[in-house]
Amino acid sequence: MKKYAKRLLILSILISIFGIIMIYSASSIWAKYRFNDSFHFAKLQLIFFLVSLLGLFTTSKIDFHIYQKYANIILALSVLLLIIVLIPGIGSLKNGARSWIKIGPFGLQPSEFAKLGMIIFLAKYLANNQKNLISIKKGVFPILLIIGIIFGLIMLEPDFGSAMVMTIALMIIIFISGVKLSFFASLGLLGLLGITGLIIVAPYRLKRIISFLNPWSDPLGSGYQIIQSLYAIGPGGLFGLGFGNSIQKQFYLPEPQTDFIFSIISEEFGFLGVLIVTSFFAFIFYFILKISLKQKELFAKYLCFGLGIQIIVQALLNLCVVVGIIPVTGVTLPFLSYGGSSLLVSMASIGIILNIAKNS
Repeated sequence: MKKYAKRLLILSILISIFGIIMIYSASSIWAKYRFNDSFHFAKLQLIFFLVSLLGLFTTSKIDFHIYQKYANIILALSVLLLIIVLIPGIGSLKNGARSWIKIGPFGLQPSEFAKLGMIIFLAKYLANNQKNLISIKKGVFPILLIIGIIFGLIMLEPDFGSAMVMTIALMIIIFISGVKLSFFASLGLLGLLGITGLIIVAPYRLKRIISFLNPWSDPLGSGYQIIQSLYAIGPGGLFGLGFGNSIQKQFYLPEPQTDFIFSIISEEFGFLGVLIVTSFFAFIFYFILKISLKQKELFAKYLCFGLGIQIIVQALLNLCVVVGIIPVTGVTLPFLSYGGSSLLVSMASIGIILNIAKNS
């Protein structure tokens, strides 16, 4: 496992450094216009990276059994943060969502830490209740209730993207634990009804779905981001337009350093860039999966797999949005998109996996 752990560490650092470089390229024009400093977002991301690197090495030194011992407290703190961010004056309102707690010039996104807290708690729950999982009422329903509460708190912000990443990842973990397939069929039906309800409550979500199916029906409104993203990806060709030569970052694609950074990578590096990024994620998940499969402790197995599946689910959702396969969800691309909370949680997750590989 040392071989897989070492390669996982190297890949995580390399993709994060590549992310800083691409954040500079994607944001330089916006940063120059808004802050009179082309390196504004790149310098902040470098600070995030150094803090996240410290977080990675810290979590890699902490015995992963401690998370099992304090899983309930970790979950309780996550819930507390999700409640605090909803309080006006504490939670920062941006683009209609109250998802951030401002700390000086920086922001903390509780939903990112809630995803990590839920995976730790679920890994402990599944490990301790393996015999009860054959019973939906005794084994599965209690954890679904907790997932529903966390999902509801995140949706109150609202942050549909983070809520979907968390829910999909947790359902996959529950699926591999051995719960009956018939249960997931029923759950899928309930999920469709729930999504329908969310659309009825907030009609703007229906606009996003319509724009996803035909973005040119509202090219200057709900379909704008997808259209500009496709305009970025299309001209990329095999080798792209070259580093720094993106056209769409010149005030066409809004804040390209965040959710749509993959569009800029595709435009500047073409199919080669797409291949490099997807290969990074494929190998990261492969190494995590190999480490997970070698664990004898159920908690270690579930925790390692859960952290890996959350990273890959978030990456896949982001890539699907960028190429127009699914509606815009606001999900960032792990390691690559601008943002401190996302990078910190991703790197801390890698650190936990490294500790599992070392201490199992």
